[in-house]
Amino acid sequence: MKLEDRITHEIRARRDDLIALTQDLIRIPTLNPPGRHYREICDYLAERLLAEGFEVELIRAHDAPGDSDTYPRWNMVARREGTRPGDCVHFNSHHDVVEVGHGWTRDPFGAEIEGDRIYGRGACDMKGGLAASVIAAEALITACPDYAGAIEISATADEETGGYGGVAYLAAQGRFAPERVQHVIIPEPLHKDQICLGHRGVWWAEIETHGRIAHGSMPFLGDSAVRHMGAVLAEMEETLFPLLTTKHTAMPVIPEGARQSTLNINSIHGGEPEQDPGYTGLPAPCVPDRCRIIIDRRFLIEEQIDEVKSEVSALMERVKARRANFTYEIRDLFEVQPTMTDRDAPVVRSTAAAIAAVLGREAAYVVSPGTYDQKHIDRIGRLKNCIAYGPGVLALAHQPDEWIGITDMEDSAKVMALVLAELLGK
Repeated sequence: MKLEDRITHEIRARRDDLIALTQDLIRIPTLNPPGRHYREICDYLAERLLAEGFEVELIRAHDAPGDSDTYPRWNMVARREGTRPGDCVHFNSHHDVVEVGHGWTRDPFGAEIEGDRIYGRGACDMKGGLAASVIAAEALITACPDYAGAIEISATADEETGGYGGVAYLAAQGRFAPERVQHVIIPEPLHKDQICLGHRGVWWAEIETHGRIAHGSMPFLGDSAVRHMGAVLAEMEETLFPLLTTKHTAMPVIPEGARQSTLNINSIHGGEPEQDPGYTGLPAPCVPDRCRIIIDRRFLIEEQIDEVKSEVSALMERVKARRANFTYEIRDLFEVQPTMTDRDAPVVRSTAAAIAAVLGREAAYVVSPGTYDQKHIDRIGRLKNCIAYGPGVLALAHQPDEWIGITDMEDSAKVMALVLAELLGK
């Protein structure tokens, strides 16, 4: 029997195990924030992979953002050496999930099965992909026990809040250095027939306008920071948003609307802080002396970060020129450069060939509208040979009644195992 056929047989035989593994992972509520049950899921995976002959490390990201003794940032890295020298293929999945939110019609951590779907928070993003990568590795080990190189599997923290307690921490330790790891697949839910080459850039900033507090019955004695911010928002509508619609990329970003530059106003806060929910009194009559917004600017590989920032600072100066007593601050919060792996990279070619073999059609090449942990593997780890590939429908991520397709997981596991065979099985 050919190696490809042996791999297909092994994964089919593991279908029930794939389902059970996915359900077990979903039932561990690794909510972030604040970072619950991270050690529990790492221990669970460590026990399984130790039984498969992997060497396993549990690594706490000490002093990373969010890390504390109450909510330690635990990561699991497992490595299994082959019988002869060769490359290392690393599957990296984040184990944290976002808040449940409202609108669920079933238990978010019940991992219920209905038809070909498993429901639960994190089913799609991305515990289904994590489970598929584990099954793929186990199938390859059985079908090709004399593989070369090494297989690594990691389950990492905090991707949903920037990845600094997970992949960024590991990358800073050299865990993704090109001399140690040569190929990385991140099983994010980008559809089983698509290869995600990278993502747009992002700049988060806080803009604050200043005023002067006064009695609300005599606002002429004060200076409203909220009114100043209103002028900023009006200027954004008048000049910045129209400008962004003219900026388009050659990157194959999905969905189509994300092929242009975008700006989201995440939040706005001005004046007196909101009181606790049980408070029944009225607010104090004051002119607001501070107003803040958080902006989320997504930019293209064709843009420079200095240009992106200067557009906002120029906007603020235009407002200042028209308004008396207008002062402001812009504070950088977070920035990531765009990244895109070359289509001719070895992991891309191998994954495309595997998709064609399993699904009988050519792979599509896409770029994510938002960032994920490839940013840290690229910028900190200095490893360019990295993609996102995994089962699931991206639009389901963070939604109520999130689900993952069982057949999609099985097909993706076949693809991942064939990639291993191509890169390590010769």
